[in-house]
Amino acid sequence: MEDGSEHGHFWNKLHKLFGYRQDTPIEEVIMEASEDGEIENDEVSMLLNVLRLDTKQVKEIMVPRTEMICAEENESLKEIAGLIIDSGHSRIPVYRQSKDNIIGLIHAKDLLPFFVNPDNHKVDPASIIRPPLFIPDTKNVRDILLEFQAKKIHLAIALDEYGGTSGLVTLEDVLEEIVGEIEDEYDTPKPEEIQFIDDRRTLISGRTSLDTVREACSIDLQSDQVETIGGLLCEHAGKVPQKGDHLTIAGHDFEIKEADNKHILWVVVTPSAQTISRTP
Repeated sequence: MEDGSEHGHFWNKLHKLFGYRQDTPIEEVIMEASEDGEIENDEVSMLLNVLRLDTKQVKEIMVPRTEMICAEENESLKEIAGLIIDSGHSRIPVYRQSKDNIIGLIHAKDLLPFFVNPDNHKVDPASIIRPPLFIPDTKNVRDILLEFQAKKIHLAIALDEYGGTSGLVTLEDVLEEIVGEIEDEYDTPKPEEIQFIDDRRTLISGRTSLDTVREACSIDLQSDQVETIGGLLCEHAGKVPQKGDHLTIAGHDFEIKEADNKHILWVVVTPSAQTISRTP
């Protein structure tokens, strides 16, 4: 009951804050309430994060296509169950021929009857495939949260402007934008996007935003077309560079450490000799 009373107390405070100040920007009300000690720091963070959902797109928070764990249409129930167990995911997209053709989702709980009754093992997995929800990867995060709530679903397949699979987004992904990282017993630690190898070399994930690289590494990287370091390197190369390729941008050498046919996964950045000589 204690948790419930604290929860109620929090919402009572919100009602008090917003109930009589409708002409004042919400962010301003929140910050003033924080300074007055009316709400705690973690409550401030969550409230501001909720407001920011309206400015984020699904592609900023989704699991990209290259990291999606999917089952092929012709896999057996046993193979799909093994995939669910190994990944720790309760919902697995199913594709036909390629990930650009997602035909549905299989829920872990829908598999249980087939393993309780051995006679059911020969059942076609297609019989338990649920229809997927497709959304544009530019969809507003707040809107997808409301859609998840209205349709009582937890996962959507995000499509790019050409109709290909861009990634997937889950209810957990959206909630983490509000409350921070949610980890369970199946989660494996994610490597840091930026890892300083030594005084000169830095390992950077291709998904890292240009803003983050500029701030962390003091490298002046600019682009009107792309938002990530991987996208910038592809833009400069005119293709997807592969492992071992080098590019020089803004006085730094970028060595591709890992890439697939569509994305740069990891790159090592080193200041060029000229950049080092100019450093005081």
